[in-house]
Amino acid sequence: MTGARVGSALSAEESAIRDLVREFAVEEIRPGAREADETETFPEDVWDALAELDLTGLTIPEQYGGFDAEATTYAVVNEALAYGSLAVATALSVHCLATSCIATFGDEDQQERWLPEMVDGRPVGAFCLSEPHAGSNPAEMSTTATREGDEYVLDGTKQWITNGSRAGVAIVFARTDPDDAGSITQFLVPTDVDGFMVGRKEEKLGLRASDTTQITLDGCRIPAANRLTEEGEGLSAAFRILTGGRIGIAAQAVGVADAALDAARQYAHEREQFGQPIAEIQTIRHKIAEMSTEVEAARLLVREACRLTEAGEDARVAAARAKYAASDAAMSTTNEAIQIHGGYGYVTEFDVERLYRDAKITEIYEGTTEIQKEIIARGVLDEQ
Repeated sequence: MTGARVGSALSAEESAIRDLVREFAVEEIRPGAREADETETFPEDVWDALAELDLTGLTIPEQYGGFDAEATTYAVVNEALAYGSLAVATALSVHCLATSCIATFGDEDQQERWLPEMVDGRPVGAFCLSEPHAGSNPAEMSTTATREGDEYVLDGTKQWITNGSRAGVAIVFARTDPDDAGSITQFLVPTDVDGFMVGRKEEKLGLRASDTTQITLDGCRIPAANRLTEEGEGLSAAFRILTGGRIGIAAQAVGVADAALDAARQYAHEREQFGQPIAEIQTIRHKIAEMSTEVEAARLLVREACRLTEAGEDARVAAARAKYAASDAAMSTTNEAIQIHGGYGYVTEFDVERLYRDAKITEIYEGTTEIQKEIIARGVLDEQ
């Protein structure tokens, strides 16, 4: 890493990456974000451009052609992409969850088979943990993986799968003993195998350009060599990967909040009422001050979680704090941005309407706000 980082400040290299991705988000992603949202279509041309920038290999080791990004770089990329479109940032972050699982838990054969291709963005990765009746508590999952000779047979249903219809490879979690929650294991499943079925695309409040589907596994046979963890070690592996994922989601929430702040600031300078720009009205000025403070505070919490991660320390509580604060900032900032726009904030002509709808999901996916509070409370009260 060139250029030393001081405190929460970025190094010269991290700043350069942030600026590059932010420029890409503004020039290449944002112009099509509204249409992608309206048509509920993921911009595949943007995905291919991300691959050309090596961002689809963000969490893949250098030996396989990847970027091998540290936590801070991962966070600034997610923030910058979400500034342009949360749907694009979410698709990339889930792809990175899949590549991280293979890079962290896969053996050499699995890594050599999949990672060089995933660096180039194809196949797209998916992460299949949640189920219709097992969201916040994945230990309640009912998907099974039955060993039959040199194969496992997977049966079950996964819910809320980002990249569900786009993915070429899925990381699937299943019980090897249907009666034992402690038997959850992680598997690598090509999506073109028999018995892997993609359900309908969900119609959502926000994040509409991101495909979210149900996945059904019906007698889905995979080689035993596709097991990524030892039997029973899948859930702990998922939680390990999700700590980094939550930092990424927190960074995305900061990006959404920052986009709303900038939109509100620009509108306040342009819109005139009572013979002056509304930026001169104290009520509006105070709203902007509060929004700016929330965004920067959330960003600093994300940077602290990154610092702990890079230092090899336990970042679970820091990641939970960052996600809780950042998603809260995203909701309040987008809400105030609409208020500053007045009636125009309620129509699709202005981006703040889409940002408000997108912001809500940051309080839900990869651990709800209530789950983050419980993690924080345990860290403060129970683990002294």
